[in-house]
Amino acid sequence: MTVPAPTPIILDCDPGHDDAIAMLLAWGSPAIDLIGVTTVAGNQTLSKVSNNALSVARVAGMTGVPFAAGCAVPIVRPLEVAAAVHGESGLDGPKLPEPKESLDKRHAVDLIIDLVFARPAGEVTLVATGPLTNIALAFRREPRLPAHVREVVLMGGAIEGGNWTPCAEFNIAVDPEAAEIVFAAGWKVTMVGLDVTHRALATEEVKRRIAAVGTKPAKFVNELLEFFGKAYLDHQGFTAPPVHDVCAVARVIDQTIIKAVQAPITVETQGKYTTGMTIVDLRYQAAKKDCKTYAANDIDTDKFWALVIDALERIGDPEL
Repeated sequence: MTVPAPTPIILDCDPGHDDAIAMLLAWGSPAIDLIGVTTVAGNQTLSKVSNNALSVARVAGMTGVPFAAGCAVPIVRPLEVAAAVHGESGLDGPKLPEPKESLDKRHAVDLIIDLVFARPAGEVTLVATGPLTNIALAFRREPRLPAHVREVVLMGGAIEGGNWTPCAEFNIAVDPEAAEIVFAAGWKVTMVGLDVTHRALATEEVKRRIAAVGTKPAKFVNELLEFFGKAYLDHQGFTAPPVHDVCAVARVIDQTIIKAVQAPITVETQGKYTTGMTIVDLRYQAAKKDCKTYAANDIDTDKFWALVIDALERIGDPEL
């Protein structure tokens, strides 16, 4: 039986507790070839999330992967960060190791373009787990990008509801203009939103399974979840924290774990109360054959957590 080649991805992120676990899944999964990590201001400022990404890289023993910092502010709006959920560092909870790797001298937008065009068209998937500023500006800088990218899989938005406002999810709400550009760029976009991610809960049973792995990265994940869980309980009333960003990576690994429906998706940028809302048109026959946008609508949580546990086991016990 032929084993499929791993999918090359660039992970554009703003670590962030769930971004950190998404990085670990991407690095530990044999189905993913992590060819680059780019950072964007979101959960915290650009300098903080970039440092966090490099610290997570050390936890996991990531080598041979370029890291580049990107946009420090949204396209037109002032920066909003999620310190109430992620803390002042953006990754409060565990003691972060000093990074061993350093940032690439290129801007994240340039690194994204370089990595995509270094490979044949249709190979690289962009996985975005923060505001979409870098991805939008990469498209603006290089309009040929959609023809060369296999797919954009993003954590953001929702078919219904929000978490930053009543109508909007954080990643979309803080830079809706960037999101509007990305959804309308003409490439395949899969939105993995709150409808699914609010079901990917790190319960006590999940944390026991992670602890049983017994490695430093597994301990690191549970320390992340300890802080994250308390923050989510205090600020959003969840008894177990949802690991939103991990779901976007899981979607790339196995589409039977996170399923999606084809539907037109647009982003509200002018609403008085609805800015950042993702409008998913689920009407009968709304999704025509040329529709390239998809919205995640179901998750197999047992398979999802099995992926995460397997990735942690494969990473082993780095932090060298």
